[in-house]
Amino acid sequence: MVQERELIRGLHNLRPRHRGCVATIGSFDGVHRGHQAIIAQVRERARERGVPSVAIIFEPQPHEYFSGEKAPARLMRFKEKVLALFEAGVDRVLCLQFNEHLRTLGAEDFIRQVLVDGLDIRHLVVGDDFRFGCDRSGDYQLLQKIGREVGYTVEDTATLEIRGERVSSTRIRRALENGDFELAEILLGQPYQITGRVAPGRALGRQLGAPTANVRLHRYRSPLVGVYTVRVRATDAGELAPGRVEIDGVANVGFRPTVEGEGAQPLLEVNLFDFSGDLYGRELAVEFCHKLRDEEKFASLDQLKAQIAQDIRDARTWFEQNPRPSDRH
Repeated sequence: MVQERELIRGLHNLRPRHRGCVATIGSFDGVHRGHQAIIAQVRERARERGVPSVAIIFEPQPHEYFSGEKAPARLMRFKEKVLALFEAGVDRVLCLQFNEHLRTLGAEDFIRQVLVDGLDIRHLVVGDDFRFGCDRSGDYQLLQKIGREVGYTVEDTATLEIRGERVSSTRIRRALENGDFELAEILLGQPYQITGRVAPGRALGRQLGAPTANVRLHRYRSPLVGVYTVRVRATDAGELAPGRVEIDGVANVGFRPTVEGEGAQPLLEVNLFDFSGDLYGRELAVEFCHKLRDEEKFASLDQLKAQIAQDIRDARTWFEQNPRPSDRH
């Protein structure tokens, strides 16, 4: 039976038709290959039982609730994550708001309110080191104990190692910080990208000789900060310009210290090569290829303008030396 993909926001939106499933719980930041292996495991168990597969996530992520701006940078925004989970094959995503009520919910109450009364799970796939509940007293053994009482089973998640180390969101962040986009792509199963809608800016890029498409990241921190070569396409797979589905460019990710000063929110600015169209309102997927330099503060706008011109020259040179296989002649 084919299931419709569905995002359920909060326990209050659960309906009787949502009862009976195989579920997993996690942050799923990046929906990397380790996460994809877990989703495949959940899908297989759901298929065996003839029920939907469900991924339970939290918004904000628990470490963001507790740590705020000090929390690790997100690899994905909420919308990107949900779409990636659906692409990985999960039938439903249940998003629970991580608030004071959920923070103070005991482990047994979480099991009974969410897993039993809310979803009526038949099987749960979760790491054997998974901890939950207000005092972190909830663990794999407690899930098994209550499962035996009420009639669901529990299974440990699959573990995926690549190059002798477990695939994790932390490892991907480290690769991105080091500019190792090849490793990040291997761990993610695809090139690292940021998607977002182009918003009006201050037109400063135009004054500096490099018009940019501005994408607000809507997050405390970005996993990337600096200047990068990028390949850009529209998320609707439509053309960005006649005959051009994908366009090379150079992007700055950061806080624009030369013009913004302290306290700015991170911003993604993309200069698309040989492009002069209007992108306002379009959603772009920006694929990161190579780091050119760190973000820095310049003494004057003239110095910034000169550096931007150099960045564009360096990026064009990089693309000439590193064409996609399909672009090689």
